[in-house]
Amino acid sequence: MKKLLIILSSTLLIISISCSSDDDEIVGDTSSSNIWNGPIIQFSKEDGADFTQESNQDRITPNVWITRGNGGQIFNIAKEDSADKGDSPVGTLWAKGNIENIDNLTFKPFRLGVGQPKAVVGSDLVLYLVNDNIYISVKFTSWSQGQKGGFAYERSSE
Repeated sequence: MKKLLIILSSTLLIISISCSSDDDEIVGDTSSSNIWNGPIIQFSKEDGADFTQESNQDRITPNVWITRGNGGQIFNIAKEDSADKGDSPVGTLWAKGNIENIDNLTFKPFRLGVGQPKAVVGSDLVLYLVNDNIYISVKFTSWSQGQKGGFAYERSSE
């Protein structure tokens, strides 16, 4: 009986450790984080615009420059050359919801966190800049379809 209890306890411990650690997801305590709630900034990239030009990138910090190629999803041109549907924008995590409820949100990579970008136009989102430990309110105002690459959003500033 004692041996069975030890095996069961060990199994439960292994399961709880493996289920509680996910590098692509964060939840909860933001007490030591920097929450940007300054004036709203508008950013847009027109359909077909050259994403390699600075004017078509939202350079939020030295680590995060959001843009979009002419099709696909947004990516962080400061850290990657093009979008990767599973990971882009690198160095960011996203959640549906608003900054006032930040401790109850679950942050994930963009597509896992928000789903189809066109479906969240007009919805409140929170962007977490991982390396900078900054949370930002974001609301997409447009998302072009058909390999055009245009998008626009408004976000909080420092």
